[in-house]
Amino acid sequence: MKRLIQQFFNFAVVGGISTLIDFIVLYISYEVLGMNYLIGTAIAFIIATVFNYWASMRFIFVSKFGKDQRYKEITIFLSLSIVGLILTQILMFVFVEWFGVAVMISKIFVTGFVMVFNFVSRKILLDDSSSDESIDAVQTEKVAVKEANHFDK
Repeated sequence: MKRLIQQFFNFAVVGGISTLIDFIVLYISYEVLGMNYLIGTAIAFIIATVFNYWASMRFIFVSKFGKDQRYKEITIFLSLSIVGLILTQILMFVFVEWFGVAVMISKIFVTGFVMVFNFVSRKILLDDSSSDESIDAVQTEKVAVKEANHFDK
């Protein structure tokens, strides 16, 4: 449970940075460059997703796949990201076109929804949950060795 809480905290930090990248790129493409908001949303999403993949697999999740199977990990991550992009595009369209919500405000609502989807789907499909027990076992063993060394002195 402690590892899950730490994972979610790390996910929130990485997600926060990814979201910042996403918002900045959308803002620049839509507000500064005058692109269509759906095109700007797609470009921003792709750039943020590349960063998010690197950071997620480096700092959050323990891959289920060995180095020789990394292509499976990337395929799953990209597939989930494409689903996330589709959800983002649909929800952005609904908020902006149907409900008349401003683009950047819509992005806030959409980001919250897609963030939950991303964490749950990546946790299920990419994270090696069995590593939780092995991490706990290693930590327990380290404490036991320290205690044994302390008593030997």
